[in-house]
Amino acid sequence: MMQSDPIGFFLTLAFALGAFLGGGWWCLRRWSQARHLLDTPTSKIRSAAQGYVELYGMIEELPGSSLRGPLTNTPCVWWRFRIEEYRSSGKKRSWRVIESGSSDALLRLSDGTGDCLIDPRGAEVRPAIREIWQGTLRHPLGMEKTGLLSFLTSSTRYRYTEERFHVGQPLYAIGDFRTSGSSHQGLDLPSAQGQVIREWKSDYAGLLRRFDSDGNGELDDREWNRVRLAAQLEAEHRHRRSSAEPAQHKMSKPGESRPFILSNAGEDELARGFYWQAAGAALLCLVGALATAWLLGIRHF
Repeated sequence: MMQSDPIGFFLTLAFALGAFLGGGWWCLRRWSQARHLLDTPTSKIRSAAQGYVELYGMIEELPGSSLRGPLTNTPCVWWRFRIEEYRSSGKKRSWRVIESGSSDALLRLSDGTGDCLIDPRGAEVRPAIREIWQGTLRHPLGMEKTGLLSFLTSSTRYRYTEERFHVGQPLYAIGDFRTSGSSHQGLDLPSAQGQVIREWKSDYAGLLRRFDSDGNGELDDREWNRVRLAAQLEAEHRHRRSSAEPAQHKMSKPGESRPFILSNAGEDELARGFYWQAAGAALLCLVGALATAWLLGIRHF
């Protein structure tokens, strides 16, 4: 093989190595994601700990929301779309993506104990509603989804895909959970005091007017003690004011490599699908490893 077609040999070897490495990486990734889903207990919004949590509830509408699917004009709370164009060149025929996108508006999840706003950016979103159809216009609004007449009157074919979340659907969410306001915020007094002092130092002239009692243009130790005491009182006042505000819960993408998933399906169904994908990727990895070993054996032979 090396003597008759060295370029073909190295291309085949590259594909075999790619299958081996890519299959191994995807197997480990999907297996790890499935374990994260199954090992993370479902929390209630009202009592959820701060950090990585799993929530399950219903999608509710946010006040003032007016989202509509860009290809169907259907009211929804989240959408993702793709437009593909059919390309034909000789014997090669394929669909090529020419336009795609997704919404980044906040979602509202309610589980009966509270509401949580979810920032979908960076999430793996798996909606139950997925519409696919074909037509002859680049943008389908204003036309029927498909029909024989449309294919006979145009030489260009398009395929449209639109996925959506709707109010009232169940929603499984796993990601980074944070609460602001109410008593969920503990007071780190030294840090809060330091923040107040840094703010005051940014207007040093104002700081002198308030605490330079002898008017010499400098703050001595006694005056700095007054600054620190006043900053402590101000930090405590800000914390009391913040704690009196209603609790606001929000979920977003975790800073670590943990999965961030939003889905209409529950964790058991998701984990089962991830395990099947991991098994398929492991098989691909094995085939790639055997093919690589065989090709290298031929080369040495």
